Amino acid sequence: MKHQFSPEEARVIGVLLEKQVTTPEQYPLSLNAIVTGCNQKTNREPVMSLSDADVQSVVDELVRRHHVSPQSGFGNRVTKYEQRFCNSEFGQLKLSGAQVALLATLLLRGPQTPGELRMRAARMHDFADMQEVEQALEVLVSREDGPMVVKLPREPGKREHRYQHLFGDGSEPVVVPMSSENEMDSGSLVQRVAALEDELAALKARLEAAGL
Repeated sequence: MKHQFSPEEARVIGVLLEKQVTTPEQYPLSLNAIVTGCNQKTNREPVMSLSDADVQSVVDELVRRHHVSPQSGFGNRVTKYEQRFCNSEFGQLKLSGAQVALLATLLLRGPQTPGELRMRAARMHDFADMQEVEQALEVLVSREDGPMVVKLPREPGKREHRYQHLFGDGSEPVVVPMSSENEMDSGSLVQRVAALEDELAALKARLEAAGL
């Protein structure tokens, strides 16, 4: 993947993408608005507690890497920031409204099922049905210029697969749970060992009875 973000950078990009759609009248965002968005206790996972200095450092790095652009002047008393990650005149990455909503929600909340994504991204895009969600995810998974999202193996006992964005920098590993075919928890392992021991004991008993 071309872009690699730390958890804090992913949170800032996610906030800018989200607020650009949900509160366009307040966009671009001031540093204070970005801090508030990063530290929201709703629709965020994990909940963060970043200081102004923390966020300013992250924003400065994203500006340096041309993912964020500062906007000053034109009557603004404070510097405001806008994302250049996608759908920007400065870049070539173009995403649909549905794809932006899903990707922003994955950046803000981590791995989620299509059902969770449809519900949590509703403020950014009104998905007609689950098929639209799954189609948009499939496009993000199979992009010719490299996948942006990965479909994770279904967890045992779960009905839906989860999806995870691929913009991590390695500090948060891609969550790939064991498939049900290969999964063996400690309880089943103990049971299997016990069964093998019973079989071995029975075999030894038969050999001794046969005088072997």
